[in-house]
Amino acid sequence: MADRGVAVDGFTIGEVLNQLKEEFEDITISKIRFLESEGLIYPDRTESGYRKFTEDDIDRLRFILTAQRDHYLPLKVIKEQLERLDAGEPTSKGPAPPTKSGEPAVDGKRAVEIVAALEAAAAGGDSLLLDSHGGANVSLSLREFCEATGLEPAEVRALRDFGIVGERDGDAGGPFGADDLLAARAARDLLRLGLEPRHLRMYRQFVDREVALFEQLITPLLRQRNPEARRQATRQLDKLATLTGRMKRSLLVRALRGYVHGR
Repeated sequence: MADRGVAVDGFTIGEVLNQLKEEFEDITISKIRFLESEGLIYPDRTESGYRKFTEDDIDRLRFILTAQRDHYLPLKVIKEQLERLDAGEPTSKGPAPPTKSGEPAVDGKRAVEIVAALEAAAAGGDSLLLDSHGGANVSLSLREFCEATGLEPAEVRALRDFGIVGERDGDAGGPFGADDLLAARAARDLLRLGLEPRHLRMYRQFVDREVALFEQLITPLLRQRNPEARRQATRQLDKLATLTGRMKRSLLVRALRGYVHGR
């Protein structure tokens, strides 16, 4: 990144948006202003207060947006990398998770297994397929899990501590399974939007409460201890989970619509 000088002429925020819109479809004026408020960019201002962006500002925006879109980096990490760039220190937009010395990298076959596990976990659509064991044999170390999800080791540990992935009292290094991969992928995207691992704790709390409610309905079937009763219980749990998921989504959409358009 070049040193900034005082810009007499430059681009308006609308012109910057037009330059970046084709490459970054989700870019908005509000997002550019947010990145400025977070201290990642610092355009000059005219005497009347209008923002003026230089070519360096636009390059800096491209760096930030690429790091978010292609490498799923949180703003804190991007800001640290920009500070290193400003100081003339080398850096990378997408650093690989740290590895132990001498530990072999995940080979191509293992990478295929990881992707297949993600696809198998997500293939059910609305149905949770509780009686399916697809991907159940997947067991990943912390490093493999980071490579498969784009999360940093510290983020995975925090998610485990809040019950989102792995066992809360389990080994910090894994193993992690297919269900963990699916949860981690969703968590990763939420973290990149500005949430923190502690914010996701409420989803685990929601789940615990729902499981307690479902247990009251299903326990009589499970006490029968015969295969057909267990299959019926599985089907009923799957349907309950699907319907309550739809209920939560509809209520959330209604609440957010009221928030956006005014009550």
